[in-house]
Amino acid sequence: MATLVGQQKLDAEVAFRSFGFQESDDNLVPVPYPDGFEWGVFLQPHVRRFDLFSAGHTHTAAVIARVWDSEPEVEAADWDEQAEVDFESVTGDVAVWGTGRSDQLIRLGRAALWRVRVSCAGRAEVERVTRTEGTAHGVERYTIDFWPKAT
Repeated sequence: MATLVGQQKLDAEVAFRSFGFQESDDNLVPVPYPDGFEWGVFLQPHVRRFDLFSAGHTHTAAVIARVWDSEPEVEAADWDEQAEVDFESVTGDVAVWGTGRSDQLIRLGRAALWRVRVSCAGRAEVERVTRTEGTAHGVERYTIDFWPKAT
């Protein structure tokens, strides 16, 4: 059974339906965010980076980042989207990118090859709100689980 090692709540500033997570040391990312962003792909892996495609144009998404010691069970929740990718961190810290680089970091605790599961809810509502009312805050919600990838 997986043990939760750490959890953080973050706000991600979404711009043009995109935001990303990448190795904190930008010099170690061959193609930094937002270069190579692919429109319409919910979860897009890159070297030391992964991008998310949001349902809302410009808004603030609520993110819970959790670090586990091994693969956690898939939560029985009503997610709109869910996908997994591999992610390499050289420093153990992950930077959050949207309208720019956030001051917030996800602290993984160590350098490693990680498996990442991204789950999202609130997609239809954030699309509606950003289209009809303008900027939304916390309507689209993400849970991002990190655990060391078995080698």
